[in-house]
Amino acid sequence: MAVKIKDIAQRLNISVGTVSKGLNGASDISYEISQQILDTAIEMGYKPKKMLKDDNKKLCIFITNMDYKSKNDFGYDIVLGFKTHAIRENWKVYIEEVNHSFQKQNNYDKYMLYKGYRGAFFVGFALDDIWLQNLSKTSTPTVLLDNYIPKNFNVSYVGTDNFEAFDILVDYLVSIGHKKIGFFSANLDSVVAKERYEAFLKAMKNNDLEIDNNLISFGHYSIDSAKYHIPKIIEHKPTAILCGSDLMAYGAIKVCQDIGLNVPEDISILGFDDIDLCKKSNPTITTIKQNRLEIGKCAYISLEGIMRNVCINKTTLRPKLVKRKSVNKIIR
Repeated sequence: MAVKIKDIAQRLNISVGTVSKGLNGASDISYEISQQILDTAIEMGYKPKKMLKDDNKKLCIFITNMDYKSKNDFGYDIVLGFKTHAIRENWKVYIEEVNHSFQKQNNYDKYMLYKGYRGAFFVGFALDDIWLQNLSKTSTPTVLLDNYIPKNFNVSYVGTDNFEAFDILVDYLVSIGHKKIGFFSANLDSVVAKERYEAFLKAMKNNDLEIDNNLISFGHYSIDSAKYHIPKIIEHKPTAILCGSDLMAYGAIKVCQDIGLNVPEDISILGFDDIDLCKKSNPTITTIKQNRLEIGKCAYISLEGIMRNVCINKTTLRPKLVKRKSVNKIIR
């Protein structure tokens, strides 16, 4: 049974009119009472009538720390895939960029209730983001890119299967003679960064390869990050370096070239994502392709499922190895 305003009023022992004012942001009641009303409404699962009407089909993509406006940006196709499939089902899709300050000032569930959004897709969030930390108890249908919240039927994960991806990468390198393999990826402050590191370790063990901590370094998903980390890895003479993103791989190639190494003759460099930069790099970058349009599509499908009370835990897409010129066979 749908929760009504009178149910909230009875719970708080206040008038229906006061509850209505609190839900609509009226200025003639105190902030404390307004917040108490919103908290209780969220706890009870209240949905305003406007949110339940077919003509109020509003979804939001919340984005932080990710570029998405240009076709060359990693997030562009993800947003496009989500919007394309949502709009086909007559949803209005809004995009909001939210930083730490915004998240601190606005409670997620209250903000969704206030804006009339019926569900959301989170893109680019890290584990230290305030909204991500608060999702364990949310009642709002929410899908996360590359982040996972356990034990909440209202939250789902979408991404690429990182364990299969690194199995593919390491198996490929081993098949062409590589044994001393380095790893350069992002700091372990997100689920995807942690998972890629664990996937690398697992793939190395599966191939009975030594894991040398001197060949492992953590930076940021950026080109510039490579100059602070790749020289230290190279000192220990790996034959190949697996990078956690194509931007990192591109930066790694530049660093190698700047210090006089030829890629791939002296060292092989591999990326992850298959952004357009891979084709423009010299040499072009061997990488794992993430189908970002399909990720966006799956995010919408997962969100729609949650809104229909179909509790989807994880949706992972299969990775694909794209071979280009940044990898060389080891000749013994």
